[in-house]
Amino acid sequence: MTTEHHFTRRDFFKLACAGVALSAVNKVALAALPDIVTAEKANTQAPLHPTTGRPYQPVVTLNGWSLPWRMKNGVKEFHLVAEPVVREIAPGMLAHLWGYNGQSPGPTIEVVEGDRVRIFVTNRLPEITSVHWHGQRLPNGMDGVSGLTQPAIPPGKTFVYEFEAKRAGTFMYHPHADEMTQLAMGLMGSWVTHPKNPKFMAVDRDFIFLLNAYDIEPGSYKPRINTMLNFNLWTWNSRVFPGIDPLVVRKNDKVRIRIGNLTMTNHPIHLHGHEFQVAGTDGGWVQPSARWPEVTTDIGVGQMRAIEFVANELGDWAIHCHKSHHTMNAMGHQVPTSLGVKQDDLVDKMTNLVPDYMPMGETGMAEMTDMANMMDMPLPENTLPMMMGKGQYGDISMGGMFSTLKVRDGLAKNDYRDPGPYQHPAGTVAYEFNGELPEANRQPARDTPTAIEVQVRKPSGHDGHSH
Repeated sequence: MTTEHHFTRRDFFKLACAGVALSAVNKVALAALPDIVTAEKANTQAPLHPTTGRPYQPVVTLNGWSLPWRMKNGVKEFHLVAEPVVREIAPGMLAHLWGYNGQSPGPTIEVVEGDRVRIFVTNRLPEITSVHWHGQRLPNGMDGVSGLTQPAIPPGKTFVYEFEAKRAGTFMYHPHADEMTQLAMGLMGSWVTHPKNPKFMAVDRDFIFLLNAYDIEPGSYKPRINTMLNFNLWTWNSRVFPGIDPLVVRKNDKVRIRIGNLTMTNHPIHLHGHEFQVAGTDGGWVQPSARWPEVTTDIGVGQMRAIEFVANELGDWAIHCHKSHHTMNAMGHQVPTSLGVKQDDLVDKMTNLVPDYMPMGETGMAEMTDMANMMDMPLPENTLPMMMGKGQYGDISMGGMFSTLKVRDGLAKNDYRDPGPYQHPAGTVAYEFNGELPEANRQPARDTPTAIEVQVRKPSGHDGHSH
């Protein structure tokens, strides 16, 4: 570790315990570069508070982390490494992806408006790459479009990007070289430029994550890169429920959630129990007079949205994409509808012929969760049931882009640990009605009018048409 690195020895051991480790690098060959810092785990890590440079309130990256830096002659220096990685999508499933610094997505980069930033990018991929700083104002030659604004970064080489972080806001970074392959493999990350004045747009808790999607055949580990629409894993920061950590906040905290979309479709993100406002986009902050209350906001492809609200309702509140097939795992697009079909012994017979056979349930897809729990439905290697998750009242039967906002009293300021299930006050949980149900009062059928026959003649030729 260089003497100019802003981490202390104590900070190093804190990171090591959290699953972040300093990679061994050739000190002679890379003497001028910042240390390479990598993450080994897919859990949400504590916010990285600055110890040098301008002060700011750091973000919390959902199932991710922020990249450390060093200060050198007044310039904030980072080191990104594009490389093959193994990412846990959820317990029970691993994916062989491409990412930065050991994970996909890569670490969040946090700077302050006006910072001079220098990013070293080392390419450990088998092909060329580049990095585009999505939404940023910078010199054209730093925009990261290979062939147009710069030569591509060859395998084994390190390029340097240097510019001023001119505009506060929420951004993304991703390659502009063989994008079809590299985005499909998970090569992306988040960027936050904090305002110079830490009191401007201040919040108590600030979360960030990216929407991404994969098409990984059950039983395999690597995404199919030529898929355009039929993805079977809809993820937040390359995780699916129940592998997505909860967003833990204190009651009455002002909360911001920054969400970027690098999938190939839009996502209506819906929050239960609270109203929010869209306070920012990747184009900048939205003036307060231009905002309105919402419970769902649609995030288009390549867009970033920052929503804000006051968490004033205790409980475990769902937050999810409102496209129902985006809250499922490992979807089979060719699964036939078998509602009402008895399947008592069908699974055993079919799996003798087709080992990876996965049926839809007789009464609906939630039955698949019950079948998986009873081990009647074998799963292929390295895949997940379509619907998963256990709550205090039973199966949650969700997957994909789903998590919970956990609002609690009495949390410490920087405590983001999962507090467990919410303990509802007596009389505030829906319950079964045990009385007699009234008979259905059906409206009598009305006489329908006599059908009118309409004859339509199709024109032939040009007879009767004026020229």
